[in-house]
Amino acid sequence: MLTVLMQHEGTVVAQLPEQVDYDNATLVGAQCEDLVRQGCAILVLDASRVDYLDSSGISMIIKLSRILGDHAGTLRVANLNAHYQQVWRLLGLDSLFPVSPTVQAALGPRWNGSASGMTISPPPSGW
Repeated sequence: MLTVLMQHEGTVVAQLPEQVDYDNATLVGAQCEDLVRQGCAILVLDASRVDYLDSSGISMIIKLSRILGDHAGTLRVANLNAHYQQVWRLLGLDSLFPVSPTVQAALGPRWNGSASGMTISPPPSGW
């Protein structure tokens, strides 16, 4: 399901699975919500592996954005393929949370391409 690639000072980079759809969107969303409960304030969803994203997956991402907003957090999406970038724009989602071309771009200049101080952690057991 969701793969946590990096956790550092309230920032988490998590890679979405190849498909985010009716069958797994609830579980992926729950995994993300667990990260927020554990103190994640900035969540970057790396969509580099996503090749199928249906309305359930999109709804999960919108809901997650609201949950993070309620906790004074931020959701960022990175590496969405060209097809889904177009869908994103058509749905007006780019006004809610723009898609960054890379995880580094989503993280911003603070990270400056350096992994210094970041920890790469496997997902919690049971995921």
